[in-house]
Amino acid sequence: MTHTNDSSEIVVAALYKFAALDDFEALREPLRQQMLEHDVKGTLLLAREGINGTVSGTRQGIDALLDWLRADPRLRDLDHKESCCDEHPFYRTKVKLKKEIVTLGIEGVDPNEQVGTYVEPEDWNALIADPEVLVIDTRNAYEVAIGSFEGATDPRTTSFREFPEHVQAHYDPARHRKVAMFCTGGIRCEKASSFMLREGFEEVYHLKGGVLNYLERVPEEQSLWRGQCFVFDNRVTVRHDLSEGEFEQCHACRMPISLEDQQSEHYVPGVSCPHCWDSLPEKTREGARERQKQIELARKRGEPHPIGRDPRRRETEA
Repeated sequence: MTHTNDSSEIVVAALYKFAALDDFEALREPLRQQMLEHDVKGTLLLAREGINGTVSGTRQGIDALLDWLRADPRLRDLDHKESCCDEHPFYRTKVKLKKEIVTLGIEGVDPNEQVGTYVEPEDWNALIADPEVLVIDTRNAYEVAIGSFEGATDPRTTSFREFPEHVQAHYDPARHRKVAMFCTGGIRCEKASSFMLREGFEEVYHLKGGVLNYLERVPEEQSLWRGQCFVFDNRVTVRHDLSEGEFEQCHACRMPISLEDQQSEHYVPGVSCPHCWDSLPEKTREGARERQKQIELARKRGEPHPIGRDPRRRETEA
């Protein structure tokens, strides 16, 4: 991976590793202290099955955190992807303990024991161009709507927990002999591929490092990706060159909103958008109004909003 030498840039690192961390609870505070010491912001999830999250910091801060993590033999080959922006896309430093680092909700699905075949980004186009291959976008519907690969199937899930039911209802190991899956950073596909192998699918492939790795390594003129890619930080989306996209996010319903959406009469910054203006309960709407008021007051004082862009933001699923 190419590292920037511009000390003024903020590096955004999406990282994860499935590994048996039986002492994950004891790792929480030392990890948090490392992040605070090096002014690294964002959220990392720890569970018995591994680590997952997205963080931001200076080049030196991110390198120090990665070096600390990889000093643990279980995390030596921890996977991460990087992009850069002008300021922190996070406001806080958090380390959370979880039952799963990406929530599928099915007991016994463990990528540490069984996982599909990794496909390098350079080989991905040829695989998904094969008419015998079923290509599945394992991300949620609001992510797929912003961008996806040509010909990919959209399960139209609202959370990753719905993926197993969709597979069992729509796909058959006897008929779908070759399956290729992708997600934002690779982690959902590892778990999804483990689940599908357990369900009897024999040839299960997944994009190594996810869409972010593909966008970094495959030239845009050769790309089969169409649109932008949703990311779980305040940038909301990134373009093919990993620069920040033009989407915003509705603080009331959390849906990504386009420039066209922002021109709608139903768009009120921080309060409503065309996706939710007539559907959210008044209690939620009132909370959004109050939160937007606090954001505007903080902006007038020249301070970052103390609770970040969205206190109810989805957990990182990259």
